[in-house]
Amino acid sequence: MKIAIVLFNLGGPDSPEAVQPFLKNLFSDPAIISLPSLLRLPLARFIASRRTPKAQAIYAQIGGSSPILGQTEAQARALEEALGTEHEWRGYVCMRYWHPMTEAVVRSVKRFAPDRIVLLPLYPQFSTATTDSSVKAWKAVAEAARLNVPTQTVCCYPDDPGFIAASVDLVKQGLAEAGAGPVRVLFSAHGLPEKVIKRGDPYQVQVERTAKAIADQIGGLDWSVCYQSRVGPLKWIGPSTDAEIRRAGADKRAVVLYPLAFVSEHSETLVELDIDYRRLAEESGVAVYKRVPTVGTHPSFIAGLANRVRAVLSGPPIAVCHGATTMPCGHQHRGCPLIAGAM
Repeated sequence: MKIAIVLFNLGGPDSPEAVQPFLKNLFSDPAIISLPSLLRLPLARFIASRRTPKAQAIYAQIGGSSPILGQTEAQARALEEALGTEHEWRGYVCMRYWHPMTEAVVRSVKRFAPDRIVLLPLYPQFSTATTDSSVKAWKAVAEAARLNVPTQTVCCYPDDPGFIAASVDLVKQGLAEAGAGPVRVLFSAHGLPEKVIKRGDPYQVQVERTAKAIADQIGGLDWSVCYQSRVGPLKWIGPSTDAEIRRAGADKRAVVLYPLAFVSEHSETLVELDIDYRRLAEESGVAVYKRVPTVGTHPSFIAGLANRVRAVLSGPPIAVCHGATTMPCGHQHRGCPLIAGAM
């Protein structure tokens, strides 16, 4: 059997010239700016134009482009290897806001002519702004291209054993490098406007679920969850990562920071966490600041993804499944496709 696995991620600009169109694509997404297209598209062009110089300066600090594509390709190849030879597996990287984007990937998958398709977002915690946006874009383009192949989605895996095992291993390494003395582990995730969560998005509760699973396995941690990358005037979920770093400094704690909602490195980790927040930690009196790497191609993480793919394929042929035996969302999370009845 031929099986295509589509790995979704946001993508990132591959050159300084790509920054503005990348931002325009990002802010044109109705999942990011929920306005009618007549208003949203001109606003997206305006925001992209205004933010381009600042964003180009950020990417200049890491060589002028995002490394996310190469890292995601490595994850796709590692996943193919982990799945073995039971079927003919082929992993496809599909980026939401920069190349390779949905239209091109749908064409590639159609040429492969698979018997089954598994959509695998590289967002462990489900959000309407990430997973849902990528899946909706795929379905629309696939339908237009008449890619009529049985398709299933792994919608989330916030406490998948493989993901948690990889995270525990990396956090323990960070704790060892921090040395003796009081340490606080900060589990940092990309933030969202508070109104998105109030509409029933399960992202925040899933982030907290991931953090608790990691902390429980390590035991005895002083830890907290915090949120980074706030933009715009809206109220965002908190506490903010910068506020938690300042609090750790006031409490005379070293900081081990783990970006638990990211599975690859990009500007939010390599610049915001490694440069900007390291500087803030020093200014706040944090004696030791250790940023834990993302899971990347950690064998436990890749094995966990492989298990999720197998679980979805061996289960009932429903459109959406998280490939686990317990439900990660509550009845109030109407943004979750399973709660909303999308299966």
